[in-house]
Amino acid sequence: MTTIATICARGGSKGVPRKNIRPVLGRPLIEYTIEQAKACTLIDQVYVSTEDEEIAEVARRAGAEVPFLRPAELASDNAAKIPVIRHLVDGVSRLGVDVRTIVDLDPTSPLREVADIVACIALLDEETDVVITGYEAEKNPYFNMVEQQPDGYYKLVKTPEGALATRQTAPKVFAMNASIYVWHRSTLSKGLWEGRARLHAMPRERSIDIDAPIDLKLVELLMQEKRETS
Repeated sequence: MTTIATICARGGSKGVPRKNIRPVLGRPLIEYTIEQAKACTLIDQVYVSTEDEEIAEVARRAGAEVPFLRPAELASDNAAKIPVIRHLVDGVSRLGVDVRTIVDLDPTSPLREVADIVACIALLDEETDVVITGYEAEKNPYFNMVEQQPDGYYKLVKTPEGALATRQTAPKVFAMNASIYVWHRSTLSKGLWEGRARLHAMPRERSIDIDAPIDLKLVELLMQEKRETS
């Protein structure tokens, strides 16, 4: 039975055009995630899902497998990610790969460490359906996040038990960073919220997801600082 990494990288990104192969410190962005997946000894094979021939070629040169291209309907702006992962897993299964565990790594979150991947895989036990990643949120729905009510006025998103003087005294909440997801093959069909989820907490500095040009600049800055200190 096999643990595979899935890396979903479409070519039509809008916020940062062609971001999955955009040069970051001289290397295509997707290479960092492929490198991390290949460095994780708990992962047996690394697969990339893309509809884009150029991304596929970059991924193959970096050591990932791209056994087929993604269909256009799964590469649109509105296409959800989990059907893309299912398409890839079903496809490699038909090719004879006995998939046991799926480790999905977002190529736009290159600041994760291999230790984060290992920790997520370790959290996926028989009582858990999916493992997600996140960081402690700067804003808290019990303290300083509000939403509009039907009457037009605003209230806290979640009502605390008693008054809270500071955010630190509120129940701890996490913002998902979309860096790593781990499923059993048998629980992938449950997606994220139909089963039992556990969370691996990551520091803020390893949780940046590149969705806008400013994110790309921050990632490059942090990578450069890490390179200089190491």
